[in-house]
Amino acid sequence: MVDVAERSGMTVELLGIRHHGPGSARSVRSALDEMRPDVVLIELPADTAAALRWAGHPDLQPPVALLGYLADEPSRAAFAPLATYSSEWQAARWAHEHDVPVWPIDLPLSTTLALSPDDEPLRRDPLAELATAAGDSDPERWWEDVIEHRGDGRPAFGAVAEAMAAVRADWEPPPREAMREAHMRREIRRARREGYPTAAVIAGAWHVPALDVAITTDSADQALLRGRPKAKVAVAWVPWSDERLASSTGYAAGVQSPGWYQHVYTHPGADGVGRFFIELAQRLRAADLAASPDEVIAGTRLADGLAALRGRPRPGLSEVLDAAGAVFVGGGVDRLDEVRRRLVLGERVGHVPDDAPQAPLARDLERRRRATRLKMEAAARSVELDLRAPSGRRRSHLLHQLLALDVPWGRLEDGRGSSGTFRETWSIAWQPEFSIRLIERSAFGTTVTEAAGAALVARAAAARSLVEAVAVLDRALLADLPAAVGAALRAIDVRAARDPDVADLLDVLVPLATALRYGDVRDTDREAMRGVFDDLVRRVIVALPDACRGLDDDAARVMIERLTALQSALAMLAHPMRERALPDALEQLAEQGRSGLVHGRATRLLHDSGRWDAGRVERRLSRALSPGTPVSHGAVFVEGFLAGSGTVLIHDRDLREVVDRWIASLSAAAFDDIVPLLRRTFGGFEPAERRRLMSLAIADVEASASMVDVDLERVDAVLVTVRQMLGLPVEEVR
Repeated sequence: MVDVAERSGMTVELLGIRHHGPGSARSVRSALDEMRPDVVLIELPADTAAALRWAGHPDLQPPVALLGYLADEPSRAAFAPLATYSSEWQAARWAHEHDVPVWPIDLPLSTTLALSPDDEPLRRDPLAELATAAGDSDPERWWEDVIEHRGDGRPAFGAVAEAMAAVRADWEPPPREAMREAHMRREIRRARREGYPTAAVIAGAWHVPALDVAITTDSADQALLRGRPKAKVAVAWVPWSDERLASSTGYAAGVQSPGWYQHVYTHPGADGVGRFFIELAQRLRAADLAASPDEVIAGTRLADGLAALRGRPRPGLSEVLDAAGAVFVGGGVDRLDEVRRRLVLGERVGHVPDDAPQAPLARDLERRRRATRLKMEAAARSVELDLRAPSGRRRSHLLHQLLALDVPWGRLEDGRGSSGTFRETWSIAWQPEFSIRLIERSAFGTTVTEAAGAALVARAAAARSLVEAVAVLDRALLADLPAAVGAALRAIDVRAARDPDVADLLDVLVPLATALRYGDVRDTDREAMRGVFDDLVRRVIVALPDACRGLDDDAARVMIERLTALQSALAMLAHPMRERALPDALEQLAEQGRSGLVHGRATRLLHDSGRWDAGRVERRLSRALSPGTPVSHGAVFVEGFLAGSGTVLIHDRDLREVVDRWIASLSAAAFDDIVPLLRRTFGGFEPAERRRLMSLAIADVEASASMVDVDLERVDAVLVTVRQMLGLPVEEVR
């Protein structure tokens, strides 16, 4: 604390604090109660004055942050986070409770955001220097012992000021830091000119030695500030989180353990450690883990003992965690990790009143959030939505609309977007930086629905491929944005007309079919989408024969999967082209194509659709596997016919015997050549299918052995080979 007596009679008390420190915050409260200043000056940007008046609102619940951003470039932004244990927050609350004016006095955001990011000052760590001077290698622990675990009120500030003066003795502030301190000195002088008898200045301890107005003149400070850049800024309140208050997230003024500091502020003194272990026990019991009263007592005593052994005035976080690890988990870490996340790091997310200064999109999101009863929490949690229920659809639409705005509050883990079900599973976790994303997307509209729709319309217009356009359509359907659906359909139509690549057309048919089958849109939208889908199917079927010519094996493997996907898409919709147009094209591929893979897959699809009966499929298979056909061609035909599913072999004995006779007819050299291909083909079957085929092979062998005299040792050797081809462990074969 520094007393500065001015000739006008105003007394200034400089309270040097740590921005987020429970002891500092309690000392500020105690000092303000004792001195009863006429005005409170706080180290916050000067142009946040209007927003700071909301600090007295009961529904503005920390952690929150003042967000300043350039009106014409929202990505240029700055946060001023405030927790319950932030000295600035407690000072502002005290001022509102006692009807005392509160001024933010730091350099305005209109200047700091206009300055180049390269102008950031070079910072030093005064706590590290003071801790080193005191013989402690841990600055955080040293500061906790000296300040945060004490909260000694006004006397503490005098000691802090002296210490910082010693650290700053040989330090010359860089330009931006010098401007900040000049601006704060000028604001202190302004309070004197306006006639306040006493003023309390709450500022970072580092600045205290520079805020004595006697060290320079007002004209000198004005000269430092002359010519500074300025920009138009907007200021809003946004929810913050314990996680983002942590220094580990990159926040320069953060603390290592926000949850612990919240506990220390709420429960100061010796009783706080016992209360921590009580809360720990409650959390463990809620997780169905044992935690007894004896363990609470033992943990508290052990933490006290560790503090005494380590020469600390009272237990800090390290003592508490060490004691918890020894008492509750017997030296293990599994349960302690959960404690660290929930209690030490913290899991709070703040709340901002509806009528507080906010970006329009943020205000609308808060309205929608309350209507859907979703909670803004920093810790990720899983949310199951039933899309048949109105409440489930409303939540789903909101989360998908935010994804359209690149605000991933929720991440879809499973559901309609991937498997076409009537359920969705989301992992939701709110991050404060999403507030900036909302501001950046404000150009698209003032409500989440309006902005998301406009963003998708713009994305559809900019789509450079069919895949991009279909991705927009999928998002628009899931987000229930009809205008964007129409824009995406127009983009798909235009791209399809300009894009002759059949592969691209095939790739978009499945997501389109899924959208038609499960999309929650109006009938008019569904009709328009069906028209686009039908047009794409016609183009694909006409172009298929030419598209399947001249393919190498790698390209053919991709193409046969696309053919399967095409048939599945048409089957999903019971599409009329599945009955005649597609089978006609597949027959042409099965009879006239050059790729054995395509021959085999076309044959398989004709079999699955019922167009070719078992007899015709067997004749085509026999021709492909006849002695006059090159062995390599027969092998890739089998791969195309069977790859991905062995069901047809399990249920069709005649086809199984055709494949068996072909394999049996191969010479030893030919068999050795195609074994890798056969293993790849059979290895793609489901494990249950492979085991069933092995059982059928064993049954056939046993049936044959009962009728003729065979060499059982040779039979066993054959079955071992079959087992290896099927990718099964070599075990007792019979």
